[in-house]
Amino acid sequence: MNTSIKRLIHGPWLPPAMGKAPYLWIGSLVFFLMKYFTVKVSATELALVAATLLIFLPAYFLSFWPGRGNLAGVILTCLLGVVWAPYNFGAHTFFLFATAMCAGIMPLRRAYFALAGVLALALLVLVTVQTIALMYRLPVVLMALPIGLAAITDATLRRSREQLQRKQEEVEHIATIAERERISRDLHDLLGHTLSLITLKAELAGKLLGRNEAACRAEIADIEHSARNALAEVRAAVSGYRESGLAHELAGAQASLAAAGVAMAVEVQACKLAAATENVIALALREAVTNIVRHSGASRCVVRLAQEGGILRFRIADNGSKTGSIRPGNGLLGMRERVAALGGQLDVVNEQGMTLEITLPMKG
Repeated sequence: MNTSIKRLIHGPWLPPAMGKAPYLWIGSLVFFLMKYFTVKVSATELALVAATLLIFLPAYFLSFWPGRGNLAGVILTCLLGVVWAPYNFGAHTFFLFATAMCAGIMPLRRAYFALAGVLALALLVLVTVQTIALMYRLPVVLMALPIGLAAITDATLRRSREQLQRKQEEVEHIATIAERERISRDLHDLLGHTLSLITLKAELAGKLLGRNEAACRAEIADIEHSARNALAEVRAAVSGYRESGLAHELAGAQASLAAAGVAMAVEVQACKLAAATENVIALALREAVTNIVRHSGASRCVVRLAQEGGILRFRIADNGSKTGSIRPGNGLLGMRERVAALGGQLDVVNEQGMTLEITLPMKG
């Protein structure tokens, strides 16, 4: 109730989706007010008319807002029609308003029940109040039901549009969150791998400084090249267009592992991969190589990719010294999410070195 009072005082009186049409519909009160332009009445009746309008208008405007008070507004408007029927030939207007106000009642079944009640009460008044002329009975008989049905239908369609809009906003919000997570995963993979490579090369360049100037310059040039590539890939990842191929990642992995003193054996079966599948494998290779360089202490690793029936198996194993349980970080979690999104499975075993295996269904 407090919300209703605040709305009547401060506005807005109507939902933005309703536009200005409800203000024009108030003009139908002219049938109720017509008497006072043609017949001289007492000051008491004029005061009662003013009080009636002060009662009706708030109920009318509140009927456009969802809430429990809508049924009360319909009943109040009907009572105004009943009270004024013997004294004002335009009192039928309140019944027409009441039929339209039924559209604000929820759920829909109650709105139809309320409409039936308003129509029954209006017909009862028309039959019992003999002072109402035929020309004022006809609008209720002919228009009340169509007005009520049209109002309920319009309100139902409007609510459906609002629900659809809310769902679209939710979908957009979820898509935004998913995109942020994608960017977060990709940036982690990109920067983790590249910065590890740059760190190794910087350390090597520092060791070569003063001993082998040409080799030192070559390492510094590689650092510059890697940094430029990383910048380009980060820009592409943020834009959503990065598609790193497996061949490119294999070449990058060999360079990174060679800089770290890790021998790499490649056993890759020639097979046609879908773009999404190749991207997932390439990113998994990048993350695995980054982990080998940073944490494993390995001297050798083997990369295998083979198709077995309708299943694609990717496996990378190293002979690192670290064994035991694995604490999943952002990179591993990101890999699991990508693999799961394609209907595959990721397994990690850390015994006598780490073995990472991905199985994916083959897609054309």
